Amino acid sequence: MTWTSHHRRGDVLREVIRAADERLDGQLPRDVEGVADTFGDDLTLLGALTLRWHTRLAGHIERELADQPLDLENAVALAWLKAAEDMPGTRAVIDHHVAHPTSPEMARALSVATEKEHEMLALMAGRASAPGAAAARVGRSIELAARASYVPGGRSRTATAQSPSLVARLRAVLAA
Repeated sequence: MTWTSHHRRGDVLREVIRAADERLDGQLPRDVEGVADTFGDDLTLLGALTLRWHTRLAGHIERELADQPLDLENAVALAWLKAAEDMPGTRAVIDHHVAHPTSPEMARALSVATEKEHEMLALMAGRASAPGAAAARVGRSIELAARASYVPGGRSRTATAQSPSLVARLRAVLAA
């Protein structure tokens, strides 16, 4: 992949994410200019969206764990919620295709990606010590807890009206 094609792919992916966020219909925005040339098929485009979702989720987890080091599970659930609020269209596309894959390959790829996401949630929440089926079950329960307050396309009161964390309050006191 050349420098130009790499950057073109990033530009097209940003437009796909923007279109998905506007539509919130769970469908892959295949009509965005450059998608057919850049991604070729639905599985490749969905893979790029899933990777972008996982990257955003991991970033939110890192930030929340720094802010809430004493309540790991809540920090991870809040991170999932914030990532979903940042990328509601991408989350809708992934959810739709998990429920309705268009091919056996897509079903397998999304199953693996979902299991890995659940394992990461459990591990980062301190509820599992190693990846595996048990960690995936725990991670699924963390995701379900976060989804309980998720409104696609809206901001939750939990994420926006939450009081500052202990670490944030300590930093404020030390700065004063």
